[in-house]
Amino acid sequence: MANALEQEMSKYFMQLDEADKKSVLQLIKTFIQKKKTGHKDASTIAAYNKELDEAMERINKGEFTTLDELDKEMQLW
Repeated sequence: MANALEQEMSKYFMQLDEADKKSVLQLIKTFIQKKKTGHKDASTIAAYNKELDEAMERINKGEFTTLDELDKEMQLW
């Protein structure tokens, strides 16, 4: 018999539509795969920090769109 946590997970899972169920299943598979391979999030964190550094460089160079500019651009869509 399933424990309380498994029962609760099942209850919520059954309320999802098919697309959401596929997303949750993929998430679970990702967790399991990381455990099997001993994968740590360090590379993900490193990549994230690199992206942040690159974004900060673009901002410092003035390579960004202000909210006002974006509003004007959206009016043209």
